[in-house]
Amino acid sequence: MQVWNDYLSQNKQRFLDELLDLLRIPSVSADSKYKADVARCAEAVKESLLKAGCDMAEICPTPGHPIVYGEKMIDPSLPTVLVYGHYDVQPADPLDLWHSGPFEPVIKDEKIYARGACDDKGQMFMHVKALEVMTKTNTLACNVKFMIEGEEEVGSVNLGKFLEGNKEKLKADIVLVSDTSMISMEHPSLETGLRGLAYMEVEVTGPDRDLHSGVYGGAVANPINILCKMIASLHDENNHITIPGFYDKVDELSEADRKALNNAPFDQEEYKKELGVKAVWGEKGYTTLERTGVRPTLDVNGMWGGYTGEGAKTVLPSKAFAKISMRLVPHQSSHEIAQMFQKHFEGIAPDYVQVKVTEHHGGESRRLLAKSRYLHEAVAASPLFRCLRRHWG
Repeated sequence: MQVWNDYLSQNKQRFLDELLDLLRIPSVSADSKYKADVARCAEAVKESLLKAGCDMAEICPTPGHPIVYGEKMIDPSLPTVLVYGHYDVQPADPLDLWHSGPFEPVIKDEKIYARGACDDKGQMFMHVKALEVMTKTNTLACNVKFMIEGEEEVGSVNLGKFLEGNKEKLKADIVLVSDTSMISMEHPSLETGLRGLAYMEVEVTGPDRDLHSGVYGGAVANPINILCKMIASLHDENNHITIPGFYDKVDELSEADRKALNNAPFDQEEYKKELGVKAVWGEKGYTTLERTGVRPTLDVNGMWGGYTGEGAKTVLPSKAFAKISMRLVPHQSSHEIAQMFQKHFEGIAPDYVQVKVTEHHGGESRRLLAKSRYLHEAVAASPLFRCLRRHWG
């Protein structure tokens, strides 16, 4: 609509400046030293909702970081969209790999470089500004609610209780999430499902203290070596996950669904170039789009043990650790998978080490049915998405 184009053109620089200010707030939820900054970011999100036209916005305390709620209700008889997002960000470490400060936004080649620019402050703020455009031009055609949390990057540990206690407040016809990805800048994408998650930490202990490798090396099991072997065994030669029962509830895609998914305009050569890899990797028999969208995965997210400081220390460590996440698909229960993982990982541990497995957090996968009226309406609105993307970017 021309009235939207005009408003966007007139306010583009202000929108950008406000987003950059939001990105400057180091709202790292995983590190307690940023607690005040997380709270400050929640206040900034609340103010942005009110400025955009919400009738009300509030900060809802939790035992952890707060959730920001806002709403614009124009007619109870109209559909209601609940927009989910998060204002917290992951730690920026290792800092020496950044070309500029993670909380000092830099614009280069029409891209914003800053922690949170695309996970998830940028997408969340896009929805806030879309509401502003429609309220200021009197073109809003539905009710809109916002639930913006501050703990997504640490497992949304308090979100479930908030949802349970605020069912009426959060009641909506459809949930809109923009914390995913697009096939390309030229092809705005509507994702109809989200994979779930089971997130684990493992600890492998060998001797009861660190030992000198020159005295004990070769006679006592090195927990780091053993942990590497155990992790390597979690995939077979076809990159298939070896945990017994892991795939029992996984639905295989029909040929029609696979064809529809792989008909997307995906350029694998460009994908590899963008990531700086010579070849893709994954479960044999599946395409890249299938591996990243509809297949479960298991990946090591972090691994440590022994001496990692500057210089040398010939230590045979007492302990080794790893953080491991599994992305899940419909019908896989995050808790069931976590239990399967624990049983299997403890079962493959050799006698010369002890293993401790901790389940940190998880979430269930969700899929929107193809027959959903809201999906069809979103597809019909795709020319609008392109218009908004051109102005926003």
